[in-house]
Amino acid sequence: MGNKTPVLLDTDIGSDIDDAVCLAYLLRQQACELLGVTTVSGDTVQRAALADAVCRAAGKEGVPIYPGSPGPLWHGPGQPHVPQYEAIQNRPHRLEFPSFRAVAFLQEAIRSRPGEVVLLAIGPLTNVALLFLTDPEIPEMLRELVLMNGVFTARGGHGPGAREWNALCDPLATGIVYRAKTPRTVAIGLEVTTRCVLDADTCRRRFREAGGPLSIVAQMAEVWFRGRSQITFHDPLAAATIFRPELCEYQDGEVRVETGPGPLAGLTQFLSHTDQKRHRIAVEVNPEAFFEHYFAVVSGSGRDEGTAS
Repeated sequence: MGNKTPVLLDTDIGSDIDDAVCLAYLLRQQACELLGVTTVSGDTVQRAALADAVCRAAGKEGVPIYPGSPGPLWHGPGQPHVPQYEAIQNRPHRLEFPSFRAVAFLQEAIRSRPGEVVLLAIGPLTNVALLFLTDPEIPEMLRELVLMNGVFTARGGHGPGAREWNALCDPLATGIVYRAKTPRTVAIGLEVTTRCVLDADTCRRRFREAGGPLSIVAQMAEVWFRGRSQITFHDPLAAATIFRPELCEYQDGEVRVETGPGPLAGLTQFLSHTDQKRHRIAVEVNPEAFFEHYFAVVSGSGRDEGTAS
C-alpha cells in the first residue's frame, strides 16, 4: 500500500447517524491519515464530544477535534439540537475543546501540506465557507474537496426543485463553497446515497460484529432508531469514494446553487454542457460493492481498504 491519504473531516455528527458511521470508517481505514475533525451546525461542542467518543472507541484519542460555527451564515433552518448526544450524556465524556479555532485549524493543516489534503465535508458547509473566505488561497491548496451535498438529477424519484439537507441548511455557504476554485470538487448527492440503505436489525448485527468504534455508534444509533427503521449510508459512501472511487460513476460539469432566501434556497443545479468542468458529481453507485468494502474496512479484516493516491 502506498502512502496514506491525509483527510480532514468536517461534520455535523449527532443529527443523522450516518456521520458517526462515516467517522468509524475513517478511523479504521488503513489508507487514511485522519488529520482532525471539525464540527458544524448548532451545538458544536456536543457534536465534538460525540466525535471524541467515537475516536476513543477506536483507540484514537489523539485525533484533534475542534468545534466550529453554529451557522448558518445568513439564513437557513439550522440544527440547534444534537439528539444523539443523549447516548453519552450520562457517562464520562469530554466537553473541553479549543474555542473558536476550527477554521484556523483547517487553514493551518492544509497550508502545512499543500496539494496533499482531502477535505471531506459531510454537513452544512458553514465552516468550509468561512475557511475559503478567510484564506482565498486555501481552495487551490487542497488535493480534493469531497462533499456529501446536493441533489443533481431526477434519479431516485427526485423531481424538479428537490433539495438536499446539507445544501439547504446553509444555502449561502453552499454557494460560496461550490464557487471556490479547487483542483477538484467531488459531490456525492442524495439521489445516489439513498441507494445505500440497511434496515435497523441488519445494522445492529453488523455493527456488533465489527466492534471497535461502531460499538459506541451502535448506542448512538438506538436514538436514531426510535423514529426510523433504517440507516442510509450517505456520508460513509462519500468517504469511501476517496479510497475506492470506482464504487461510483461520475459526470463532470458545473454546480450552481440558489443562495437567496425562499422556497428554492439551497437548490443545487448541475450543468453538464458548460465550458467549466470544475465539479464532478456521482451519478451511479454499486451498493453491494460499497457495503462489502465498508464492512471489510470497519471490521479490520484488512481485505478491502483501498489504496491511497
